[in-house]
Amino acid sequence: MQNLNSKTLNREEYPVKILQFGEGNFLRAFVDWMINKANKEIDFNKGVVIVQPLENGLVPMLKEQDCLYHVKLEGVKDGNPITSTEVIDCVQDAINPYSEYEKYQQYFLSPDLELVVSNTTEAGISRVENEDIYAKPPKSFPGKVCQLLYQRYEHFNGAADKGVTFFCCELIEKNADALKEIVFELAEQNNLGEGFTSWLNENCHFCSTLVDRIVTGFPKDNIKEIQSELGYEDNLVVVGEYFHLWAIEAPQVVREKFPFDKAGLHVVWLDDMTQFRDKKVRILNGSHSAMTPVGLLSGHQTVMESFNDKLISDFIQNMVSEEVSPNIAGDPEALKQFADEILERFYNPYIKHYLKDISLNSTSKWITRDLPSVIDSLKRTGELPKRLTFSMAALLVFYKGEYNGLTFSVTDTPEYVEFIQNEWQSDKSTDAKVEAILSNQQVWGVDLKAVDGFVEKVTEYVNAILNDGIKTVLEKVA
Repeated sequence: MQNLNSKTLNREEYPVKILQFGEGNFLRAFVDWMINKANKEIDFNKGVVIVQPLENGLVPMLKEQDCLYHVKLEGVKDGNPITSTEVIDCVQDAINPYSEYEKYQQYFLSPDLELVVSNTTEAGISRVENEDIYAKPPKSFPGKVCQLLYQRYEHFNGAADKGVTFFCCELIEKNADALKEIVFELAEQNNLGEGFTSWLNENCHFCSTLVDRIVTGFPKDNIKEIQSELGYEDNLVVVGEYFHLWAIEAPQVVREKFPFDKAGLHVVWLDDMTQFRDKKVRILNGSHSAMTPVGLLSGHQTVMESFNDKLISDFIQNMVSEEVSPNIAGDPEALKQFADEILERFYNPYIKHYLKDISLNSTSKWITRDLPSVIDSLKRTGELPKRLTFSMAALLVFYKGEYNGLTFSVTDTPEYVEFIQNEWQSDKSTDAKVEAILSNQQVWGVDLKAVDGFVEKVTEYVNAILNDGIKTVLEKVA
């Protein structure tokens, strides 16, 4: 079997116009896949250079394969299974700015540079105390961006046409706004001048985006079989679902410059992300967060396993239709269609989307994704939504770490997990334990006792789960 590189596979060469901060599976199977599609379909003609945000990463492996790799997509479309595999050749180079700073600098000072894409994780867009923006390179991602833009501003004497557009893919609300805010703070702290900040405001675009595609990553369980199908020893294969969605908040000039939607890609351009994000977070992410503890307590390992359990699929479908969607602004039929498309993905027979992975940091996820629907439903109907409230009870039992002979590895802020599990191990009554846990505003970030009747109803469900079993309670609430 041949190694995958530019000698064994004839690749296209594209002018480097995009810097990508992040070399992980998601960006390579989502953004680079889209750029690749656009290059083939609409003569987009843009190459990518991947920048490794941290000192250690995948750059050596990417270079071994001349930045070539395959993306294998598997999913369900209109009820039918669908698969596709294609080689990604839009990535022209990959660099580690910590060991190749001068080369990195050459790329971000290139007159051809148009776009910077990032996924530096939720922690990436953050402040570093006493950030040195003159380091080679600065430590934080915003520090790198501030340095990049200031050097570019000086190098081109503030030329209006040398501004850069940013598409942020980090999973935080208004991700590009957060990046821009820190960049401007750094500019002010370092006295970079009003000319620079005016250039930023007038010639650079910071575009918040919302991304959606499940990417399971490197298929270690069946990599030999996949490599045999490909005919190459590709050690950077990325597997993901067929479904994809990229919502981008951008002005018209940006939409015209990067017309991904013209390549048949599911890219939605928006003036304001708020309503669209609310819909996606509440329906898709809210369903994941509500289903995960219920599925794990029921002995399931993946989303599809859980959804093949009729009790759980009914629970989620009814939760979305009765307790989530009615609280979201918009046309009810369009919302129903959106929800149907989202929930169809849960039946994907190809993707092993592990519940334990979704359970990471569930305390903050539930508050962000599910609590707004609880509050809105309570206001709308005068009653607590039973399924959403039950999902919190299941979450508390999951954080106990064991249930009905099952043991769980709980991954969250260590002090939160320690507090919750210490409460569970105390001599208090179950009622007192649940009240103590839900009353801890440090864990939840909000006062859950302020939600009328919520603590009492969650306590009732927790007792029922412990005494009668998850299945019995689920039969009553589904």
